[in-house]
Amino acid sequence: MVSSVLNIESTGSAGVSGEFVDFAGERYYAIRNVDNMGPFFISVISNVDHWLFVSSTGGLTAGRVSPETALFPYVTVDKIHESGLHTGPRTILRISADGDRNDWEPFNREHDDRYEISRNLYKNTLGNKICFEEINHDLGLEFRYTWATSDLYGFTRRCELSNTAKRDISVELLDGLQNILPAGTPRFTQTNSSNLVDAYKWTELDESTGLALFTLYSGITDRAEPCESLRANTAYSLGLDNPTVLLSSDQVNAFRHGASVDQEAHRRGIRGAYFVNASVDVPAGAAHSWQIVTNIEQTQAQVIELRQQLGNPGDVASAIEQSVTRGTDDLARIMAGSDAFQLTAEENVSVHHYANVLFNVLRGGFFNDQYRVSARDFRDTIRLFNKDVFARNRETLEGLAEELSISALRETVAATGDAQLMRLTGEYLPIRFGRRHGDPSRPWNQFAIHLRDRFGNPLLSYEGNWRDIFQNWEALAFSYPEFVENIIAKFVNASTIDGYNPYRITKEGIDWEVEEPDNPWSYIGYWGDHQII
Repeated sequence: MVSSVLNIESTGSAGVSGEFVDFAGERYYAIRNVDNMGPFFISVISNVDHWLFVSSTGGLTAGRVSPETALFPYVTVDKIHESGLHTGPRTILRISADGDRNDWEPFNREHDDRYEISRNLYKNTLGNKICFEEINHDLGLEFRYTWATSDLYGFTRRCELSNTAKRDISVELLDGLQNILPAGTPRFTQTNSSNLVDAYKWTELDESTGLALFTLYSGITDRAEPCESLRANTAYSLGLDNPTVLLSSDQVNAFRHGASVDQEAHRRGIRGAYFVNASVDVPAGAAHSWQIVTNIEQTQAQVIELRQQLGNPGDVASAIEQSVTRGTDDLARIMAGSDAFQLTAEENVSVHHYANVLFNVLRGGFFNDQYRVSARDFRDTIRLFNKDVFARNRETLEGLAEELSISALRETVAATGDAQLMRLTGEYLPIRFGRRHGDPSRPWNQFAIHLRDRFGNPLLSYEGNWRDIFQNWEALAFSYPEFVENIIAKFVNASTIDGYNPYRITKEGIDWEVEEPDNPWSYIGYWGDHQII
């Protein structure tokens, strides 16, 4: 099962160790006794536009595209480390066996002295799944949950309770997610006036399917104008029979103290949550699993379609599993195209190389189809940068094959004799997946993962801080040497005669920062002589 063991010496805790394991059909890296380490931050990525930053304590922030469309509040890393009891996953278990009853709250560090426990953290080597595991040695139980992503269905948190003891048990569980944001929550308002945002929150449950909708009663504005809120964040569960659903955390403490809970069909003016309460029997040596699935910014049509699909929950569960698998395969193909996979005698060396390439691609992007170019994207790029050049070469540009090689494109453009068209072609980069880099540990850096245009077509786009994106392209050029000259042209054309460079580079052009005298993080850009050398 284990190919190599890596001792984690920097923690000062003898009980902490790391190892590669085969887990849930994939290769993972496991950190044993992770709670004996100080909290650390983890990025879980996807093949599309999800972002998920999670603390080793279980606190997290997540969403799609950018922090402006978050599922959980986008706050700084120190707050995420401390958010486990009020944001994200929460589980409470009442276990009955042989006439005895025990209460267990996995991952609640305030209860560390109640049982002999072990906490382990697993992340798959591809980087798109993370699993938290707590083993209760006194009760003979293991509880784990795994975060994964689906392009169509959003985020899935799959839970599993395993009974390793020699007796059958009955479990009444309360499991769910806290502090789920409604769709359309302005990031600035959530960060600076979260209590005001709470007042606008409107959460309702479709009791026939267990589908919860997290919305704003109206858009948050102080202007004397109508402002409707027409999208919803969604949550639902699969794998439990007729669960009682809670839309807030108000009844959590009552359940902790032995009370029953009542279903909530509508809550407003308070933070939203999604909890399921159900009873399950877990025989000796068996396990029971369920999942909670969430998504953001769903239209009315999408909500109606999802509600209809949930009439057959087994089909939805199967579709989610297939979508997650497709996403994993697509991510592997993206990374293979950037030479991320290597095989050495030391697995940790190979995985470390993969991680380097992974985050290089996440910042700088990758070439969409090797050396194949989309004529539509090339035409759109020329039209954007120079309408006159586009106009006088329109016949040539519209006569291009739908897809062609970069070498064929260069030959066609050279035949026109138009120096400006050749210049623009010389810095054309058919890159996608690139984005401004950033995470909650550096809130001054932003990110936006734009993969589709407003018509739903695949979007070739990149954006990043000037210095960082060129550092990433320098490495990318080893995989795509035919684009080296284009990268150099883009680089040099973004430099001023006196050696300054813009703050950001995007597919649409360059972005010069506007200086703010009172902001120590604001400046004209980068002094780029060392980069040019």
